[in-house]
Amino acid sequence: MPAAHLVLISDRTALSWVLTEQRMAFPPGREQSVRQIAEGDEVFLYSTRGCFGNPTRDVGRIIATARVTEAPRTLDEPVVFGERRFTEGCRLSVDGPAPFREGLSLREHVERLSVFPDPKTWSVRLRRASLQLPPQDADHLREAVRPYLKPYAEAVDAYRWPR
Repeated sequence: MPAAHLVLISDRTALSWVLTEQRMAFPPGREQSVRQIAEGDEVFLYSTRGCFGNPTRDVGRIIATARVTEAPRTLDEPVVFGERRFTEGCRLSVDGPAPFREGLSLREHVERLSVFPDPKTWSVRLRRASLQLPPQDADHLREAVRPYLKPYAEAVDAYRWPR
């Protein structure tokens, strides 16, 4: 049975690349957690509060869902965003993003998710590239995010960066 993962993205240029290229890249040193992701797995793409450069205005949101179409592997050429290099990667099929700066506010659902055993310190668990979700948490998030998602072709252009 395919697993589900919350994949964190903290940079708008990287988010644009993920959504438009339908690929995901991970930094070095995350190989062990990245190798938990397999072809066919479901991915919830989460943009952090700081993703768009204004953490006081923005909130962390699940902004898209996707399927892994190619298992993560070491990339022949690292992907670079600014000064950060990403050496592991996989291919995705993005089902459809939410409109720009919209999506499911994760903070509002933390108390219903077992992956966050202590709602007071839930954000500590997000200091990683990905987080595997228990099946009941994935079911909850899938239902909660569905109303926000638009068809891929209708919503992806809003995420192209730079504009």
